[in-house]
Amino acid sequence: MSHSLLRAVRALASAGILATNLLTLPTVAHAQPAGVTRTDLQRHDLSAPGREAVQVRVDLAPGVAFGRHTHPGEEIIYVLAGAIEYDVEGKPPVTLKAGDVLFIPAGTVHAAKNVGTVPASELATYIVEKNKPLLTLVR
Repeated sequence: MSHSLLRAVRALASAGILATNLLTLPTVAHAQPAGVTRTDLQRHDLSAPGREAVQVRVDLAPGVAFGRHTHPGEEIIYVLAGAIEYDVEGKPPVTLKAGDVLFIPAGTVHAAKNVGTVPASELATYIVEKNKPLLTLVR
């Protein structure tokens, strides 16, 4: 095989692998609402087979809500700033402030809204199944 043909085959194979990786990465199955910023901080495999830990910082502008959704595993929330109202299915809404925490069981429908007059932030830690969308909107 000539060098130019070999290079072309390698380039095509690399492009195919890249396209496959981009198409199979777990993604958030929704459009990002205006006023919400999600910053991925870290993602690591766990010792439990098929599970991973994901940490995300979520920033909400004043008055902005993140609609009803679920995760394919548990979510552990630590409020960094502001006042966020959480509506967790089966429980009365609760407003948390900086330093407060919340645990949301796997698959539980929930929503969040910045009920303050300043930006609000949370550190969300997910213990989830690998290769599934991290977040699925619920109508």
